[in-house]
Amino acid sequence: MKRIPVAGPSITAREIDYVTQAVTSAWYGDAGMFHGRFEAAFANHCGRRHAIALPSCTSALHLALMALDIEPGDEVIVPDATWIASVAPVHYVGATPVFADIDRDSWCLSPEAFEAAITPRTKAAIVVDLYGSMPDWDRLNAIAAANGVALIEDAAEAIGSRWRDRPAGAFGVMSAFSFHGSKTLTTGEGGMLVLDDEKLLERVQRLRDHGRSPGDTMFFNDEVGWKYKMSSMQAALGLAQLERVDELVDGKRRIFSWYREALSDWNGGKLNPDVDGLYNSYWMSTVVLDSEIGVRKEKLIPLMRQEGIDVRPFFYPLSQLPAFRDTPEAAIARDRNTVAAAVTPCGINLPSALSLTRDDIERVASALKRLTL
Repeated sequence: MKRIPVAGPSITAREIDYVTQAVTSAWYGDAGMFHGRFEAAFANHCGRRHAIALPSCTSALHLALMALDIEPGDEVIVPDATWIASVAPVHYVGATPVFADIDRDSWCLSPEAFEAAITPRTKAAIVVDLYGSMPDWDRLNAIAAANGVALIEDAAEAIGSRWRDRPAGAFGVMSAFSFHGSKTLTTGEGGMLVLDDEKLLERVQRLRDHGRSPGDTMFFNDEVGWKYKMSSMQAALGLAQLERVDELVDGKRRIFSWYREALSDWNGGKLNPDVDGLYNSYWMSTVVLDSEIGVRKEKLIPLMRQEGIDVRPFFYPLSQLPAFRDTPEAAIARDRNTVAAAVTPCGINLPSALSLTRDDIERVASALKRLTL
């Protein structure tokens, strides 16, 4: 029986040709030949002035916090329901993460919860575009501006999504992307930080290259920084993928439309929410089971895998993870973040690999309906 993967890329001759060029030619004086093209094209895609290719979205968030001078004693608000990579950089810089609730419709940071979590120590918030969905950026921006809070967009999962006709990556003082192998646009591993501010750009460039000034040829380091760079082969792959980004996003949206049709007669749960103003790229087609059917993700996932169908759990609330649950901030979050507590136990990511066929989706939907009777 064919196994149906939960994620996977679309690779064509274009990607192979570009990577072959990089392997053959992108060395020494030509080492950056694909970086410059990839970064310029990506900045243009997001409507930003600058883009910096990096080894991961996590490193992009880390550099963003460092460039904003976030330090011990500062608080950074993050949505409670997200992957740990959204909050780990807060720990890297010694700041305190504050876990805020998500919106029931978008699954992203709730504007009301964001505003309620702000204190005099709040310096920034990392706002996650979860599974391709996006929050109400208009309200978040207004709240942030009124309180002097810098917003960082974690757009790791949202390439191709739009909020009121503005693309993911256009929000906040900086935006971070992931090109992990599971993502719609992939470089295998990798990330990108996009921004407009020249001073922040210079700071990020210095920090990501061992504390060297941009353009330094004398290896005369001003401070201790990090080694956060992308290889030329990754940049070549990313450029080829970006040139096909509309096709890739169309593929994700087509998969979601097949699920919506195949599950139209099923009353056991709800697919990714339809939010006014949102154009969703559906990185992951996701379903939240109706709590009344009494099936949680821990029970359903192994049953689906026995059917040869790989699925993933909806992210657990950060405040429930062993990494954080003994902290005072997690205890507060568990008491007040009722939406995250209600949505996440019954959510699963359905197979969303770009290689899937309509027959694959029908098989997944059939198994899901049968196992949730």
